[in-house]
Amino acid sequence: MTTTLPLPGPPGELVLPALLARNAAEHGDLPALSWRDGRDGREGAGWRTLSWREVRQEVAALARGYAALGVERGEHVLLMMGNRPEHWLTDLALVHLGAVPVTVYATSAPEQVAHIARHSRARFAVVEGARELGRWEPLLADPGVALEALVVAEEADAGPHRSYASLSAAGVPPRWAEDFEKAWQQTRPEDPLTVVYTSGTTGDPKGVRLTHRNIMLQAVRLDRRTDLPEHAEHICYLPFAHIAERILGIYLPLLRAAHVRLVADPAAVAGAVRELRPVQFFGVPRVWEKLAAAVRAVLAALPEDQRAAIEAAGGVARAVAGHRERGEPVPAALEASYARARERVLDPLLSRAGMDRLVWTASATAPMPIDVVRFWAGWGITIMDAWGLTETAGVCTVNSPDDFRLGSVGRPIDGVELKIAEDGEILARGETVFGGYLRPDGSVERASDAEGWFPTGDIGRLDDDGFLWLTDRKKELIITSNGKNVSPALVENTVKEHPLIGQALVHGDGHSYLVALLVLDPEVAPAWAAARGITAASPAALAEHPQVLEEVARAVEAANARLNRTERIKRYRLLSEEWGPESGELTPSLKLRRRVVREKYAGLIEGLYEA
Repeated sequence: MTTTLPLPGPPGELVLPALLARNAAEHGDLPALSWRDGRDGREGAGWRTLSWREVRQEVAALARGYAALGVERGEHVLLMMGNRPEHWLTDLALVHLGAVPVTVYATSAPEQVAHIARHSRARFAVVEGARELGRWEPLLADPGVALEALVVAEEADAGPHRSYASLSAAGVPPRWAEDFEKAWQQTRPEDPLTVVYTSGTTGDPKGVRLTHRNIMLQAVRLDRRTDLPEHAEHICYLPFAHIAERILGIYLPLLRAAHVRLVADPAAVAGAVRELRPVQFFGVPRVWEKLAAAVRAVLAALPEDQRAAIEAAGGVARAVAGHRERGEPVPAALEASYARARERVLDPLLSRAGMDRLVWTASATAPMPIDVVRFWAGWGITIMDAWGLTETAGVCTVNSPDDFRLGSVGRPIDGVELKIAEDGEILARGETVFGGYLRPDGSVERASDAEGWFPTGDIGRLDDDGFLWLTDRKKELIITSNGKNVSPALVENTVKEHPLIGQALVHGDGHSYLVALLVLDPEVAPAWAAARGITAASPAALAEHPQVLEEVARAVEAANARLNRTERIKRYRLLSEEWGPESGELTPSLKLRRRVVREKYAGLIEGLYEA
């Protein structure tokens, strides 16, 4: 069921604080926000919870504190904290003042922090603790940066700076309660709600200015395409600097009066899922890949008869998904077989991972490898792949449980138009598309053409039924010396279908053939090796083991057999060290930074061409 809660106004005329006022008045006793005691994400630690009424009281008190600090309507305030209550509540408090919260990725390098601070002209930043202060304190003395003061969430680390706890200590006296209401009621739908800086896969981050109208329409229209119980829990673990988590972890919960569970450490999300058994879960493709790899590693260690039973049940589940994908009724005999497979095989295993109650699972941000989609379909979990950008306030297209095509990213949401340019680039138009990029002087640089079409930078096609199929990013297409265009994501996802290969980068610009860097999956590889009696002591040793190399060679050969001549990998190098945000090869939203990988492994890549 989609949300049936009455809205306090037409969607295009709503502002976010109106939803919080409604929730406090009409759903005040329902849980709104929970986080673990100790905030270390430990499985089994207790949860602290605020109701919707308590959230609004805390937001009002915080808004008073930020106003006293000097925060004014329309100005940007930078936030660098993890998924903790101080972050979530501060975001709402600033919005109620008419200020504009801007979350900065916690993994940002000092030069990226300085760029955003300078570009946004922010006078205030709210940071988590000592680890963040090292990147922010030097900016207070930088004459080119407007930064005046820092607020620190961890009170013990605050030192000479203002502590977060001190902001709300005075509470909400009667006079401020009146001023608080007047402040948010001055906000208009065309006012900025947030600025999201893109994660910078190809250069300096750009500031994407999104209005209340952009976001409210996005939330309402996305909500219409989902099928969830009212007030469902959302496990919030992706960074708030990512548009997906801002929509799913802040804005949609306010629309739905839902319950947000904050998970401070993304590595603890599997434990949270086991404990909470959610009905919905969102993961970027890399998260679903990692979860699939973990399951495959467990399956590899099972006896043959158990693996055979699971594979048989998976075949039944995939057959059911196929009928639903085609819009066909599921034959009664197949439905009965599926019910038995769920009861006897799939649900008991899924329940151990906390995934047996899932009714809505989704992914976005990059093309989902089709083998990963099919893997989860074999467990009765149909991942609703979606597509959109920060510039479109989230999704433009989405699959839904009663209208999907595996491998596609779905159909456009209400109010969004798409067309394909002559070069294959996807153009988008609609009220959820942003007005433009923020300039350093505070003005906005329009990014759409005179007819409102925004060039998304993605390449794709629309089929006859209106489903969108992604190919790659326009800037990432490889042009060989023969003048052929190659989608690196297509080649990479094809070779990654072998479970041993966790990550891949294909290179070939200006060359006559493609080469690749392949990374062993750190979870699957040890289990695969152990099942074959290989006792290599480390990932590096596995990456050099003859049996592993033979299997990877077969994987590349199998992938090449499915690709055309131009797309085939001629030479490759197997690596053992996984790429991640901390080492710089992935963005904080787990997308591949191709330029960084090419620079880091330039010698290896050149060696593959010299071989």
